[in-house]
Amino acid sequence: MTQKKTLPFPAKSGVNYFLDGFGLITRKGLRSFVFIPLMINLLLFAGVIYVAIGQLDTLFTWMNAQLPDYLSWLNFLLWPLAVTTMLVMLAFIFSSVMNWLAAPFNGLLAEKVEQLLTGKPLNTGSGIDLIKDLPRILGREWIKLKYYLPRALVFLLLFLVPMVGQTLAPILWFLFSAWMMAIQYCDYPFDNHKVSFKDMRFALNQTRGTSFSFGATVTLFSMIPIVNFIVMPVAICGATAMWVDKYREAYRNHAIAPE
Repeated sequence: MTQKKTLPFPAKSGVNYFLDGFGLITRKGLRSFVFIPLMINLLLFAGVIYVAIGQLDTLFTWMNAQLPDYLSWLNFLLWPLAVTTMLVMLAFIFSSVMNWLAAPFNGLLAEKVEQLLTGKPLNTGSGIDLIKDLPRILGREWIKLKYYLPRALVFLLLFLVPMVGQTLAPILWFLFSAWMMAIQYCDYPFDNHKVSFKDMRFALNQTRGTSFSFGATVTLFSMIPIVNFIVMPVAICGATAMWVDKYREAYRNHAIAPE
């Protein structure tokens, strides 16, 4: 077993790494890798929004038929509330679905960002090799999902506990979401180097403050309509920059390893 060492990690916050992602997605050589998953995201999201708005319209038509005329003013209040709620819910659902659909593109984006930042190619193979690697890539997403679901269920059940559900549960859910966002997006550069999921979580634990601040920033930006469309590529770019600064040399030199 490799001896664990204390490493001189750069004192850059996770917030800074995420914000760096906004600059990286505009860099020459990365735009095409950002554009493809972004277009998939936009097209699917637009299609679901179109269907959902139609269902809301049907619901409100039925509701108007049940309400007396003097309550018709409720439409002006409920429509914006319903649409906003729907957009926030779909944003969270889509972030999970898109992680599966865009996983191969996300890995490529992380690879190109690392190559840009280090000036060294990863030599991960050709397009045919990527297709052959799809089962492993999707398997990695399945590992993350298995890690997420039971823990998410526990945190959601806390909302049903008297007092705890009103006080601690929202805070704990946000912290858990931040941790999962760090895992989700930092995993792409780690996986490109075939670092196991367990070792990746160990590394993020070694820099817990940076990991949580990065994940918390991703979580907050994911809650902003429209902006959440570009959160995925921004987060991948920022997470890869964090990998290059904090973990890349450590794993290349086997300086850190779980006990």
